[in-house]
Amino acid sequence: MDPAVFLIQCLNALQYGLLLFLVASGLTLIFGIMGIINLAHGSFYMIGAYMAFALGPWVDRTLGGGFFATVVVCVAAAALLGYVLEAAFFSYLYRRDHLQQVLMTYGLILVFEELRSILVGNDVHGVPVPAWLQGSIPLGGLMTYPIYRLFISAVGLGVGLALYLVITRTRLGMMVRAGASNREMIGSLGIDINRLYRLVFAAGVALAALAGTIAAPVSSVYPGMGHGVLIVCFVVVVIGGIGSIRGAFLAAMLVGVVETFGQVLFPAAAGVLVYVLMAGILLCKPEGLFKQG
Repeated sequence: MDPAVFLIQCLNALQYGLLLFLVASGLTLIFGIMGIINLAHGSFYMIGAYMAFALGPWVDRTLGGGFFATVVVCVAAAALLGYVLEAAFFSYLYRRDHLQQVLMTYGLILVFEELRSILVGNDVHGVPVPAWLQGSIPLGGLMTYPIYRLFISAVGLGVGLALYLVITRTRLGMMVRAGASNREMIGSLGIDINRLYRLVFAAGVALAALAGTIAAPVSSVYPGMGHGVLIVCFVVVVIGGIGSIRGAFLAAMLVGVVETFGQVLFPAAAGVLVYVLMAGILLCKPEGLFKQG
């Protein structure tokens, strides 16, 4: 493989892995810490992308600030949606079995898809790359790499570092980890566990929407775009270890490398390589790469 092509594939794997991490980190908070099997998590990724398409021009006209203002508005709106959904629906699922969680969250998928169809239709839409992030950097010869993809990688790294510091070094992170281990005990210490879980769920939804918002200019916006992401993100969470942010990060990087290079080197088997990776890791470490934390 040509060195320039190899470098481009490495950058693609990094960008794809970090984008997966943004979605999977939200899922690992909800699934691993709160114990909710949330099949609707991919829909929050789709909602972020569609908000970037639908709200972007309006935000630019009314608030200014361009792309950054659009991202802030979309993430804030998604966090508010998550807060409301947790209070209205998910708060009743903590002590119910997984089948009821699956049924309710699958119902939410159908609701979100129908609302998407009613509000914006079923066409494929494009979201323009911000002017200041357009262009490419040379990688030798005739090869170039889009600056916007590097921006996605930078956002993923920044969010990953911030999440790790919050979970491991702050009082809020300590409460989240304690609430995941023993919900009743942390409640007896005077901490409002219901409000804490509501904030965690809102953060998980906001992370998925952030991924969808920044991915929209490179992946387009189309119906059902959250379904494939959801499946891969569950793979990431299982490989990394349920509830582990570090595990989600490492697993997303592994999946990014396997999928990216698999499509180049083994295109006929690219669709199954990730699941082979998951099976191999679970055979050696059934609990995943890391424990919760």
